[in-house]
Amino acid sequence: MACSASFARAQEPPPRIGPFAIDLHATVPRFPGNDNDLALSRVLALDELPGRGWGLHGGAHVYPFRWRVVTFGFGVDLTAARTRQAGRTLPTGAVLREVTETFTHIAPELSLNFGDGDGYSYLSAGVGPSAWRVDVAGRDPVAADYERLQTTNWGGGARWFIKQHLAFSLDVRVYDINPSTVEVGGPATQPRIRMLVIGAGISLK
Repeated sequence: MACSASFARAQEPPPRIGPFAIDLHATVPRFPGNDNDLALSRVLALDELPGRGWGLHGGAHVYPFRWRVVTFGFGVDLTAARTRQAGRTLPTGAVLREVTETFTHIAPELSLNFGDGDGYSYLSAGVGPSAWRVDVAGRDPVAADYERLQTTNWGGGARWFIKQHLAFSLDVRVYDINPSTVEVGGPATQPRIRMLVIGAGISLK
């Protein structure tokens, strides 16, 4: 009888994906620290732009149906990122100001998920508003710091469930940020920006 019970358990299909997942990730965003057009849009020297920063990424998804090997998910993506470069004096004598950049974004998402409830990978994308703010020590913000910019995010990742309701998860995402509105008599337009964000953390279901 014991052998029969073990055999029956072995024949049970793996659990299905879902019915929902909630993600929380620490992230390493790659800010464009060498983008001359971005520096011009904020009247900065190129060396004043910060580079890599840190942030948080969260999401919530539901999985209403499956078609063949693909489970479809719908949800929301939220991210917040920050980087800072302290003011300093270069060997040439040039004085660089302290600059802090922040990026926030929220968007609905569609995902395609492959695997089962014990572990699965996914591809996802969404479109929504974002804000890109560049704070320069001793200077007021410019108009582009307040503008909401249409942004497309796309990427993928995976969730590996180490317990029934707890998973380790990884997400790699690209944010394509539209240019800012032309400001007559102001600095150059903020260019189209692409930012890579890598995150890791936990998922709950």
